[in-house]
Amino acid sequence: GTRIICDRKFLLECKNSPAARTPPCCLPQTPGVTSLAQSSLVKLEELKERNESQEAMPDQDQFEMDI
Repeated sequence: GTRIICDRKFLLECKNSPAARTPPCCLPQTPGVTSLAQSSLVKLEELKERNESQEAMPDQDQFEMDI
């Protein structure tokens, strides 16, 4: 096999290149892979609403006991 050897300086320069920071412009839009699926967007919104409603509720004991 063939080995490709790169020095540290070259690899650090590649990390900061603009091509390494953004996805390709011609990438196809595949729901759930390259972009969030519509159903997952709805689920994310529902989770946010639940978290907000739980934060608005006062602290309660984990279990209520009847004495």
